[in-house]
Amino acid sequence: MSQNTPETKTVLRALAGETLPTPPIWMMRQAGRYLPEYKATRAQAGDFLSLCYNPDLATEVTLQPIRRYGFDAAILFADILLVPQALGADLWFVTGEGPRLSTVTVQADFEKLKPVEDIHETLNPIYQTVRNLVGALPPQTTLIGFAGAPWTVATYMIAGKGTKDQGPAHLLRNENNELFEKLLDLITKATIEYMSAQIEAGAEVMKIFDSWAGSLPGDAFDKYALAPAREITQELKKRHPGVPIIGFPREAGEKYIGFAKKTGVDCVALDNSVSAEWAAQNVQVDGCVQGNLASTHMVTGGQALVDNTRAIVQAFSKGPHIFNLGHGITPDANPDNVQLMIDTVRGG
Repeated sequence: MSQNTPETKTVLRALAGETLPTPPIWMMRQAGRYLPEYKATRAQAGDFLSLCYNPDLATEVTLQPIRRYGFDAAILFADILLVPQALGADLWFVTGEGPRLSTVTVQADFEKLKPVEDIHETLNPIYQTVRNLVGALPPQTTLIGFAGAPWTVATYMIAGKGTKDQGPAHLLRNENNELFEKLLDLITKATIEYMSAQIEAGAEVMKIFDSWAGSLPGDAFDKYALAPAREITQELKKRHPGVPIIGFPREAGEKYIGFAKKTGVDCVALDNSVSAEWAAQNVQVDGCVQGNLASTHMVTGGQALVDNTRAIVQAFSKGPHIFNLGHGITPDANPDNVQLMIDTVRGG
């Protein structure tokens, strides 16, 4: 591995369970619309999906926050909805409104989807981006790949767009559970192949984003958030021993407790609806945690940003911790506030 040894990469050390004097730091959506250089590259690409599927430009936007801020990790620039597109769903983005997909609500819709083995034809440019990044990143920077969790991806495939309450997916889950479970299983298998291919291309860490996990009530959380995360994690670890996995069951609340043990993930990413103090006592006891500054601080800045950042670092200082936001940075964030956060984490 020459100079790229795990010992020099603080993110890998934290994921291996080491408590570091200064937590490594990266930020969800760190390559994004709050950066002027991102906007320029996005304009060059023409539209969001063209940017995702252009390895040279996707490499460039992944590198931009590393150049500007020196984050300890880069996360591949892609989107969780590329998997449904690779499975044959129509996908497009409406300016100011977000993604739109063709829906899967009846068996006939499901039958139009492609088999799992066909996804790479669409996703090959993403793997090329990963290969590009392996050669382009500084030796101390960890490369994180990712995919959406099956439940979260399914909510978009069933509704055809993002919804506030994931109502259409819950309806299908209750009214045609057989079709719902078939779709979830297909997404799970495709996600394993997609993530495995990212690792083969050079990704060092994988993250599973379950943005809507918190909307699954009771046993449904165990069945449709926890179980697929465990299946994906177990299969990836069988194929790629030693590659750490971060799970993010957003807004899981009390169900963050034991999530690492039950799924096998090496780190649990936390949203900011739980306090760092609570998470240190209840979640970090099982290993590495990631989080969890409110992303609103990247807009408002000031002393509150400094105080909250210090409080989180302090709360998690007795165990392995990767500093991050509790959700993705928003387009209205001030790049100077990101620098203030980093300086506060690294300088106290």
